[in-house]
Amino acid sequence: MRYYVIALFVIVMDQLTKWMIVKKMEYGDSIEVIENLLYITSHRNRGAAWGILEGQMWLFYIITVGVVIALVYYIQKMAKQSALIGVSLAFMLGGAIGNFIDRVFRQEVVDFVHTYIFTYSFPIFNVADAALTIGVGLLIIYMILEEKLAKEKKNG
Repeated sequence: MRYYVIALFVIVMDQLTKWMIVKKMEYGDSIEVIENLLYITSHRNRGAAWGILEGQMWLFYIITVGVVIALVYYIQKMAKQSALIGVSLAFMLGGAIGNFIDRVFRQEVVDFVHTYIFTYSFPIFNVADAALTIGVGLLIIYMILEEKLAKEKKNG
């Protein structure tokens, strides 16, 4: 149950921040937070990451429903084994649902976190995107730790 609470927290934070951007900023407006590093920029995305597959909403609906079903299944199956994988899957679930809500109700995803890495303008993202990335990162860490543990058991 706690993993669904984490997912719900991600969804609420994602939708709240997107709502604030839509209500308080015009599309394209940007607020400097840290000069040459972090800006809040009102942006919309009608595709997937970095705008790929723009306008293919039906594809995103199908993929997201499949992903959500798989994530719930794996939370039920794997989270009992490890809190790390449970948290990882919860972050991914919350992120997937957060962007799905935008696609269903807005036909686009609201993005607003705009960072610069040195002089590179990183693609604008949102809380759901960050949660997905964190979830995948935690999953990779889990897999590395599991592989190391399996090798240790094998070698004594």
